[in-house]
Amino acid sequence: QVQLVESGGGLVQAGGSLRLSCTASGRIFLINAMGWYRQAPGKQRELVATITNGGTTNYADSVKGRFTISRDGVKNTVYLQMESLKPEDTAVYYCHAARISGNYWGQGTQVTVSS
Repeated sequence: QVQLVESGGGLVQAGGSLRLSCTASGRIFLINAMGWYRQAPGKQRELVATITNGGTTNYADSVKGRFTISRDGVKNTVYLQMESLKPEDTAVYYCHAARISGNYWGQGTQVTVSS
């Protein structure tokens, strides 16, 4: 099993910044990618950004140029730096880890952007 613990959410004004962190523990040796998804009220969960063990990144079009995903292999932590936040970025953000054996999710952290 893999455990994911997120932190860093909160309330911020439009145009502001936040950094989310997600630390993995447990059977992490077969994780091949980590990422962030989000789910706004009444909407489906959607991909925000992912990063592979090799450092390849992928972003949703809606966050390109504003969000940056990175990872610290020593700390088993992935970060999401969010800049120029918009009210439409308001959602619960979930950390995700992918292994051959399955997918793992964090408990989610709320990000609220006020206009």
